[in-house]
Amino acid sequence: MAHIVVLGAGLSGSIMAYELRNSLRAEDTITVITKDPYYHFVPSNPWIAVGWRARADITIDLAPTMAKKGIAFKAVASKRLHPEENRVDLVDGTSVSYDYLVIATGPELAFDEIPGLGPHGGFTQSVCHVDHALAAKEAFDKLLANPGPVIIGAVQGASCFGPAYEFLFILETALRRAKVRDRVKMTYVTSEPYIGHLGLDGVGDTKGLLESEMRAKHIKWHTSSRVKKVEEGRMTIEEINDDGTVKAEKELPFAFSMMLPAFRGIKPLQGIEGVSNPRGFTLVDRHQQNPKFKNIFAVGVCVAIPPMGPTPVPCGVPKTGFMIESMVTATAQNIGNMVRGKQPDRVGTWNAVCLADFGDSGIAFVAQPQIPPRNVNWSSSGKWVHLAKVGFEKYFLRKIKKGTSEPFYEKLAMEAMGINKLKKVTKG
Repeated sequence: MAHIVVLGAGLSGSIMAYELRNSLRAEDTITVITKDPYYHFVPSNPWIAVGWRARADITIDLAPTMAKKGIAFKAVASKRLHPEENRVDLVDGTSVSYDYLVIATGPELAFDEIPGLGPHGGFTQSVCHVDHALAAKEAFDKLLANPGPVIIGAVQGASCFGPAYEFLFILETALRRAKVRDRVKMTYVTSEPYIGHLGLDGVGDTKGLLESEMRAKHIKWHTSSRVKKVEEGRMTIEEINDDGTVKAEKELPFAFSMMLPAFRGIKPLQGIEGVSNPRGFTLVDRHQQNPKFKNIFAVGVCVAIPPMGPTPVPCGVPKTGFMIESMVTATAQNIGNMVRGKQPDRVGTWNAVCLADFGDSGIAFVAQPQIPPRNVNWSSSGKWVHLAKVGFEKYFLRKIKKGTSEPFYEKLAMEAMGINKLKKVTKG
C-alpha cells in the first residue's frame, strides 16, 4: 500500500487527486492538503471584478466530493517540506508523511517586489484570487461613480498575460454598458515586447488580433515596460530598449488599476536544494518527476519552466489549462506505474489552448506544442469565444463538484482545429 499526498487543491491539485484515484490500486491512499477548503474557478475572477458573477457562483466545497471519492482532505496550510524525510509540516503543528508527493500548490503572488503594487496595502487591484476580485469589484463601483483613467496590465516577470487582456476588455465592455466609457481613458502596460506576445512569442496572429481590438476600442498601450513604483493615483513606469537601457520614464495617472504580479514558489518550498529553483518553482523532468527526489512530482503553475528567450523586460511562460491537464494525466499514470514496480514512461503534451473572453466577444488560440516552433499555430476571434468561455465555466465547475477527471482542454483543442464544429458546439 502506498500513501500519495497532493499539496494544493486548485485547478491542478483537485483534478490531480481525482485522476490518481483512477490510476492507483484499490489499497493505495490519497490525502489532499490545502490552505483553502473551497475550490474557486479562477478563470471567472475577471467577471467577479465587474459584478457579473458572485463568489457563490464559482465556489465549490471540496470536502464532500473528496470524501465520496475516498480521498482524505486536510484544509490546513503547509509550513515546510522535508523531502529527505518524506514529510510535510503543517501550520497547525502536525505533519503528514508520504510515499509519493505531488506538488500542485500554484504560485505565491509577488506583489512585494514592486513598491505600492497589489491589493494588500498597495494601490492596484488583482484578479488572481476570488478575494482579490471581490476587492476589485468595490474599486470598480467607485470608478463607475467617479470615472477616471484606467491602467491594466502585467508587470515584469509576470507569466500569465491572458487574464490581463481578458480583464482589460471585460472592463471596457462593462464601462460601455454603464454608459461611462467616454469618460475613461484606458491604457495597457505590459512587460511583453509586443502586444499579443503572451509569454509565448505569440500564437497565430494574436499580435494583430489584439492590437486591432485595442485600436477599435481606443485603448493605448506601453510594451517592454517595467513598473518602477505605484503610488495612490499614479504609476511610474520605465520603457526599456532592446539592449536593456531605459528609453523613457513616465508617470501615468489612474483612478483604477489592475496589474498582474510576477509569480514565485510558495514559502514552504523555497530554498530546498534539488527541489526548487531560485524563484521557488519546483524542478521536474519530462515525466513531471523531480530529478533528485524521485518520489516527488509537480504539476501546474508551481512547475519551473525557463523563459522562451531573452526579452527587454523579463516575461515568464504561462501554464495554461491544457498544459496543466496533460501534466496531471502524465503524473497520475507515472505514479500508477511506480506503485506497481514499473518506471515512469508518460510525458505531458504541454500544448496550449486558451479562450480569452472580452465580455461580448473574445480570442481563442491553440498552440501545439506551446513552445515554438509548432505543429499547430492557430488563433481566431468572435462572439462564439465568449459563449465557449461561459460553457467551459459551467462544465468545469460541474466536473470539480462531481469529482470526475475527464480531460476537457484536449477535446476543446480538437474542436478548435475544426473551427466550424466548435462554433456549432458553443451555439448549441
